[in-house]
Amino acid sequence: MCTGKCSKCIGITLFPLAVCAIVSNILLYFPNGQVLQLSEITDLVWFFHGILGAGILVILPAFMMLGAGGAGCCANRCGMLLSVILSVMGFAGGAYCVVISLLGLIGGPLCDTGDGEYIYPFRNDTLEDNYLFNQTTWSICKQPENIILWNIVLFSILLVIGVIEAILCFIQVINGLTGFICGTCMRRRKTNISGM
Repeated sequence: MCTGKCSKCIGITLFPLAVCAIVSNILLYFPNGQVLQLSEITDLVWFFHGILGAGILVILPAFMMLGAGGAGCCANRCGMLLSVILSVMGFAGGAYCVVISLLGLIGGPLCDTGDGEYIYPFRNDTLEDNYLFNQTTWSICKQPENIILWNIVLFSILLVIGVIEAILCFIQVINGLTGFICGTCMRRRKTNISGM
């Protein structure tokens, strides 16, 4: 397959992933559809790992990949080199999303345990006692309703999206380097050689 076509396929795949990451991160600001005070929102949401990391930092290389893959062949090596540089940035954004999502899953949500004070009831748990593996502890959080399930689902979605984006951007780094070093379309080169 031509490296330009591969770039185009990866770029097209990254767009819906980035949009899903942005939407998932925004939903974390509204647990169970409720509007909360800023001090009542889980702190790791403010790291913008879905909006910035898996969103904007991945959309930029996706645009470049589409440009590098235009008409199946970008016909220049500079486009592929720029695609490599931006793909490294996209890889970093995906990896950032993975790290923050993991921290969000391990640490648990900020919630009201019934006394009107918002705390992180699961932050000091060991991995054996972690709330993820002990669903009976979920009843500790009284408000917002279903906050634990909300956080687990959305942080898990962001984790998976971040992993997929990081893998795709890494593949594009290798693809772009191949296109930069060897040229973007081998078919055109073979045709010219056989025509001589």
